Amino acid sequence: MTDILAALLDSCERTPTAPALSLGRRTLTFRALRDRINEIAQALTEHGLTPGDRMLFSVRPGLDGICLALGTIAAGGTIVFADPGAGETMFRARAGLAAPTWVAAESVLYAASSGPLRRLARSRGLGLPDYGSVVPDARHIYAGPWLPGVPRRALSLAKLVGSGRPSSVSTGSTSEALIIFTSGTTAHPKAVVHSRASLGTGLGDFAAHVGFVPGEVVLTDQLMVGIPALISGAHWVLPPAGADPGAKPERYLPLLRTADVLFAVPAAVDALLRSGIEAPRLRALLVGGAPVLRPLLERARAHLPGTSIRAIYGMTEILPVAIADGDEKLAYDGEGDYVGQLMTGVRARIDHGELVVSGPGLALAYLGEPPLSELRTGDLARLEGDRLILGGRAKDMFIRGTTNIYPGLYEPVIAGIPGVQEAALVGLPNAIGDDELVLAIVGDASRVRAALPGLIDAAVLPDRVVVLDALPKKGRSSKLDRAALRDLL
Repeated sequence: MTDILAALLDSCERTPTAPALSLGRRTLTFRALRDRINEIAQALTEHGLTPGDRMLFSVRPGLDGICLALGTIAAGGTIVFADPGAGETMFRARAGLAAPTWVAAESVLYAASSGPLRRLARSRGLGLPDYGSVVPDARHIYAGPWLPGVPRRALSLAKLVGSGRPSSVSTGSTSEALIIFTSGTTAHPKAVVHSRASLGTGLGDFAAHVGFVPGEVVLTDQLMVGIPALISGAHWVLPPAGADPGAKPERYLPLLRTADVLFAVPAAVDALLRSGIEAPRLRALLVGGAPVLRPLLERARAHLPGTSIRAIYGMTEILPVAIADGDEKLAYDGEGDYVGQLMTGVRARIDHGELVVSGPGLALAYLGEPPLSELRTGDLARLEGDRLILGGRAKDMFIRGTTNIYPGLYEPVIAGIPGVQEAALVGLPNAIGDDELVLAIVGDASRVRAALPGLIDAAVLPDRVVVLDALPKKGRSSKLDRAALRDLL
């Protein structure tokens, strides 16, 4: 098993003067990155952080924020990623379950949740919990300038970064290091707990499969891609805050001209392709975080003929499970969705059609629940040697008469019809327990109606076809929000 932090610090020793992490005009060498991680770890220890302490973390990806997260883990603490956009009730429920003793947040979040900006934030639909009091008796760290609303004794991240007191890294690679909330309700929030070892093993397999090259530029804002890039000796470049390729692709495009590797979710890749992507150096395009369908792959291949394309299949509990070469995925003409070869450390079995996975990269547990020994993915699948083919979702199933309908089996096929950009099937229950099957598309409905009878099973032909400007999405990865779509229809 690989300790992710130890592997990162080993990389810092191998190429100390090479660029490691950049944002805008600021760049840290591997030596500077190592020193900042160790300085922050020592400063936190001196201010009272002890191994096992949890830190509620709402700091945007940036040089200092990444160093704070890694320094906290180096000191033996646990980072609890907290999304302020989850809503006040959900945020408080998550904080209550995680029971952190530290809070780290942008100073503007303190101001917008308790200071003079609170009314403005609420007028724009942003209901934030009071960051200064949501965790009673917590120690606070603020990123950015001091603003009204920041607790009086809060520590400045800028001063922690410049503490100048290097220290050794805490041991304990199998204890918790990272908590990520994924789903659940306000009554029962759900979070995944990873250790340094589970992260290091899973992401180490990912780095080896992708083949990051020392010195190459990897463009992403995703920690789970940037850290394995650093471990491989690559140069991680962060986009500026707010440069979401899905919303503002024009701010992303200049960075692509010097990038060797890009990771993006499918919605972001779509936006970049529509904006006229120019990436003369791009060796590899990594796509993940949501299903990677044929129409997007075909467009990416046409725009980037010399670029290797990799589609990543995984989940927060174990990332990744499999990686597919884009050309192999396009060439696959069998039934189902080919998602690639299993990672070296992943063990997989099929139980009543459902994919069950395990391995050293599996998370320790769901927060507050017994340890995980394996994960039931909810995906219907089959194995052909070490090749994994999905056949829909075991949990997303509709009933029409005596027919069980798994939308994930048919949506990629429908999305492949010329003139269709996105497609989703939704079952709307009626009074007798049957489902009206509605197909929502972004694209040309006439082509869909003409093509469907010869393309999918007669029992799955939709009762209605609805054209939308866009399908509702959720989360940073812009996954289909099936519940919101059901409500909309």
